[in-house]
Amino acid sequence: MLEKLGKTIRKVTDRIANSIFLDKEEVQSIIKDLQRALIEADVDVFLVKELSDKIKKEAMNERIKGIEKKEHIIKLLHSSLIEILGGEKKELKLKRGQNRILLIGLYGSGKTTTASKLGNYFSKRGKKTVLVGLDVHRPAAKEQLKQMAKKAKTPFITDFEEKDPIKIWKKNKKEIEKYELVIIDSAGRHSLDKELIKEIKQISKETKPTEIILILPADIGQSAKSQTQEFQKAVNITGVIITRMDSSAKGGGAISACAETKAPIYFITTGEKINDIEEFDPDSFLSRLLGMGDLKTLIEKIKLITDEDKQEELKKRIEKGELKLEDVIEQVKSLNSLGGFSKLKSLIPGMGNLNIGDEKLEEQQERIKRWEYILTSMTKEEKENPELLEKQTTRISRIAKGSGTTTKDVRTLLKQYKLLKEMIKSQSMSSGELSQKQLKKLMKKFGRFKKII
Repeated sequence: MLEKLGKTIRKVTDRIANSIFLDKEEVQSIIKDLQRALIEADVDVFLVKELSDKIKKEAMNERIKGIEKKEHIIKLLHSSLIEILGGEKKELKLKRGQNRILLIGLYGSGKTTTASKLGNYFSKRGKKTVLVGLDVHRPAAKEQLKQMAKKAKTPFITDFEEKDPIKIWKKNKKEIEKYELVIIDSAGRHSLDKELIKEIKQISKETKPTEIILILPADIGQSAKSQTQEFQKAVNITGVIITRMDSSAKGGGAISACAETKAPIYFITTGEKINDIEEFDPDSFLSRLLGMGDLKTLIEKIKLITDEDKQEELKKRIEKGELKLEDVIEQVKSLNSLGGFSKLKSLIPGMGNLNIGDEKLEEQQERIKRWEYILTSMTKEEKENPELLEKQTTRISRIAKGSGTTTKDVRTLLKQYKLLKEMIKSQSMSSGELSQKQLKKLMKKFGRFKKII
């Protein structure tokens, strides 16, 4: 996401840091590169000019010299970009008692999908959550929300026959009151017309939401500013979620528009999967753009796909030295549910610039299927003690033949098992903090793990 902008910012930062003299010509060249990248990312032209003027003014300031000047300009660039991205992180904080989140937006913005992702997100955090379908205009909207609710394992309430959203709400009010968090999916239109405003106001009056969140797609471009302002005036939105940040969309228009209109961005979504949602943190987001990773978001994503009971069971087995081959496949499946390594690499410090194509993800999906076939061809003894296979080529050949795979596939699974067992049992994983030596050792192992998967 926004990779080109990230590369340009990194290049600009390096040029400032490595330049012997920051003369007028060099400054103009640096500013032009930055302007081009920001405008191509759909950042508002006025914001781009404002940032350019700041950097130019400080670069030409004769009172600041040498290394101090370079550091000053880099810090200024960093803080200005954070400002464009919205400044400090604004969290969606749930209050005591019942919380009601009304999602609004135009057609195609991704309200229904986002409703299910939010439901999954808060359910995983222990909130008793329900999705309520009040989109009575778009064909199959209720059915789509029902199917998405199943994926999120979140209760769903609507009336498939009723054409009045207010009647749906009133009819199910007693049932809705049983939940801590109510996420309401409303109808959209092709534009913010009088009918849409009227309907949103009626739904808002009846449902009394604690939050009204506007759903904005990342590919909206510079029209994001006017759309955000119009919705703000009409219904007083409390926050924004930007969808489709994984696409080829530039994203800068939607993000900078929210910063300008003072509408906080609570979340961004980065794919079609139920776990492809994350809190928006301007500082962390810029860190990823600069290739410095974002461990906070990585940890949050891992929490989203973690079944605590299963993980506790796995932990106990590991402590006894009883890691199973099935555990290996489950762990790699979990990685895939987050989009695989190709999506996670930008979150891992130092790995954001690795060139790994999307085809690798498809290869990995096929590999997991082969591994599952391999397991069905193994005896109970072999599954529980994979070490038996290491030096017995006849067993490996039998398993490969029985599963319709190759001996190479079987050996790859065994390597994966051995390496994952090493990583999980590593002292560095169980200790709270990692020393530099432990971190290097762990990253070396991660590199080997990456080659296998």
